[in-house]
Amino acid sequence: MSGGAPGPAIRVRPPRELRRQRRRHSHSCWDHLVAAPLWPLHGANLGTLLRTCDAVGACLAVPRFSWVPDALARGNTLRRPACVHWVNDPLGWLERQRDAGSQVVGVELADEAVRLADLRAARVRTVAVLGHERSGIPGEALDLLDLAVEIPMVGGGSSLNVAVAGSLVLYKLAGLL
Repeated sequence: MSGGAPGPAIRVRPPRELRRQRRRHSHSCWDHLVAAPLWPLHGANLGTLLRTCDAVGACLAVPRFSWVPDALARGNTLRRPACVHWVNDPLGWLERQRDAGSQVVGVELADEAVRLADLRAARVRTVAVLGHERSGIPGEALDLLDLAVEIPMVGGGSSLNVAVAGSLVLYKLAGLL
């Protein structure tokens, strides 16, 4: 702004006010939206996704790798229990989710993929599948997807890391973007 009277002041809401405006009760399981990084490579990504899950009201489904509990404990900066589903058999788990009526959405570069901007908020229980940081979603899991979503990129890279991609898709599926 140049010259004249100053514009309206921006009021930052204090944490107490923000808490009052959000959900009334803590959850044991949101169960409407589940982030599923079933083939993770880096623990830091899981911690970031755990925080995003809390922000959008989602649960996190993770494989039972020996290093995952420690990665989640380090990533849980909220210092309270988070909704985590432990998965022994990723393909079998995805198949059971789909058979139970969940929509299975994979974040993957595919010919049939919907652009992130065109993705609609989840109306039914939705599992957002996130692949391996290097190789994506395994071929045998692609057959279990109801929908693929692509995050367009302008730069030279072919993909975002799992935490960033998952966070973008979760916010969109939660109807918060």
